[in-house]
Formats: sequence, C-alpha cells, structure tokens
Amino acid sequence: MPAKKSKPAKRAPGAEEVRWRGLRSLRPWTASDTVDDYLAAVPPDARAALVKLRKMIREAAPGSTEGISYQVPMFKLNGRPLVGFGAAAAHCTFYVMSPDVMRAFVAQLKDYEVGKGSIRFPANKPLPTVLVTKLVKARIAEVEMGR
Repeated sequence: MPAKKSKPAKRAPGAEEVRWRGLRSLRPWTASDTVDDYLAAVPPDARAALVKLRKMIREAAPGSTEGISYQVPMFKLNGRPLVGFGAAAAHCTFYVMSPDVMRAFVAQLKDYEVGKGSIRFPANKPLPTVLVTKLVKARIAEVEMGR
C-alpha cells in the first residue's frame, strides 16, 4: 500500500514558507553574505540582543575579523575561529566553541542553558558584558596557544 501524501499548508498567494536557521519565515530565503545581512533577517528582539553581543565581542577582541561561517556570524583571530552567535526561534546563542572554556566558567553559566561550547539565552535577557568579555578573553588565550 503506497504511503499517504500530506497536503501542503495553505499560504497567501506568492508567499513561500521557508526554514532559515531555525526561524520560520514567509519571505524568500537568501543566504547571508555578511553579518549585517544576517542581522537584518533576524526578528527585531533577537536582532537587538545580537547587535549588543556583537559589540561586546568586538570590544573584547579588537584584533579579530568577522564573517559568516556555517551560516552564522563568526569572529576569527589569526584565521582561526574565535566565537560566534546566532538566532533561533525561541532563543539566541553565543558560540564559545570550547568545552574547556565552558568548564572553566561553569559556575558563572549556571543560570543559562548550555551545550558543549554554546550558551543559549532569551532575546530579552542578553548576556552580561563582564561574562562575555571573560569568555572571549579566555578563547583568545586558547587561540593564541594554538588550541
């Protein structure tokens, strides 16, 4: 017996629903070429949190460069990944990209949802500047040591 096909959801004429980095959108999907393009496509509440996070990272790592890697904004130092950030439907994420740094700051991260190398936070509760600065400085030390 052949599998039953599901009917597509009804949409407004000309609108196409797409998934973009975990966000649902009714606009055509385009890959972001720059961090500014990425932020422009993020909902306003998440955008405000990520713009603030971006500023904190820039201040903590003035010698870093930014770009898009794996479809999310990423900062690099000496050509090596440093930290990144992104938005999903229900949260923002700060990609520390280091289990060692995450373990070193476990006490300060107890109020956040964390992964091996990432911190999730609600858009309306951005990460504290002091914490972001410490995490970025710890990553800088790792990158400069060749880790």
